[in-house]
Amino acid sequence: MTQIDVAPKWIVGGTVVTLGDDCRVIPNGAVRVDGDAIGWVGARSDAGNVSGEVIDAGGGLIMPGFINAHMHFYSTFACGIAIKDAPPTNFLEILQRLWWRLDKALTLDDVRSSALVPLVRSLEAGVTTVIDHHASPNAVRGSLDVIADAARAVGVRTCLCYEVSNRDGSDIAADGVAENAAFIEACRTRDDMVASLFGLHASMTLDDALLARCVDAGRRLDAGFHIHVSESHFDPDDSQAKYAKRVVARLADAGVLGAKSICAHCIHVDDSELALLADTRTNVVHNPQSNLNNAVGRADVPKMLDMGICVGLGTDGMSATLLDDVRLVNLLHKHGTNDPRVGFVEAGKLLLENNARIASRYFGKPVGALAPGHKADVIVVDYDPPTPLAADNILGHVLFGLPSARVTDALVDGKQRLENGKVLGVNKREVTDEARRRAAEVWKRF
Repeated sequence: MTQIDVAPKWIVGGTVVTLGDDCRVIPNGAVRVDGDAIGWVGARSDAGNVSGEVIDAGGGLIMPGFINAHMHFYSTFACGIAIKDAPPTNFLEILQRLWWRLDKALTLDDVRSSALVPLVRSLEAGVTTVIDHHASPNAVRGSLDVIADAARAVGVRTCLCYEVSNRDGSDIAADGVAENAAFIEACRTRDDMVASLFGLHASMTLDDALLARCVDAGRRLDAGFHIHVSESHFDPDDSQAKYAKRVVARLADAGVLGAKSICAHCIHVDDSELALLADTRTNVVHNPQSNLNNAVGRADVPKMLDMGICVGLGTDGMSATLLDDVRLVNLLHKHGTNDPRVGFVEAGKLLLENNARIASRYFGKPVGALAPGHKADVIVVDYDPPTPLAADNILGHVLFGLPSARVTDALVDGKQRLENGKVLGVNKREVTDEARRRAAEVWKRF
């Protein structure tokens, strides 16, 4: 083992699950953290003198933190909200009667409060990196900095953007373009806890002039884009009617696609669009809970993976934990195809492999594996497997064992952020009390 110049942190006393390209399961393993990165991983017996700060895993699992590849922090205040007009009958009405009214009611203080709650919940669920997509039309400027500050306070790694659209008029659209550009520029000189993308709502809420303006700004900043794509049939229907082309073709022609870009959902896409996504190495993020809740259909994830598309997994604001959604990937695609062979392997590919591939494109060091040089985002899970645990059966334990287990500790960027189940950076009770107070005021404005 090489000598290091700074006092390391050690995580010992548990079973190490490295994930990554060379996934290993190491009983009685040890992980050394050097600053913000993993320095060494192996058997405790090979670790030599363990000195400095030591975290005892207590016989649990030591593994990489989970990554949420598509989230909406601002959806927090929708929990329990009453829509007093007729219940929405389709996805467009859900947007119009709930989300586009809720986001307009947010102030910058509300943005912070609504972000803190899911950030705390994410950390408690072992989610150490979140790629978020934000909207607050009456509080656009400065909103991404507010979220970034909240994420730093909790200690969750984030990649943020503001969703630009035409739906609230030209002035607010211009603010959205400027907010993305300013935040992307600011992230160049920050550390790797906060990264940025250029946010777009959806093809159906972006006319050609605004889309071109966003792409021009994003290209000048060498930024990827984060956009909802064909979540419901309204998006492709709109694109065909206005532009005589499918949504993905329109985005390809505009210059949105590419290895740094994320297209969320991609449910109502055809084979020609899938080929464009594959050819441009564009990332797709599957959000099964949200898709079922909105009754918009099922993305053909198996076909996407077969075509070489990097498909990740997100929660789309439905929850802060990934484990509900990864279980649903398995069940949804079995049910949707009437084939019990489908879904299991795909679920693991999305959560344990592709989310790391996607997120690693936005930070200075790779994330999502316990390997030297990777970011030191590490969780300890109080899980005592009732059956043998090995590298070739990790997914079975993730799907059917870990959802009932408790995350006790978490390090993000090498700093301990969760200790014995307690978030260290903020007071959880105060965060929740403040959110409850603010939600009541938001609901009045809603």
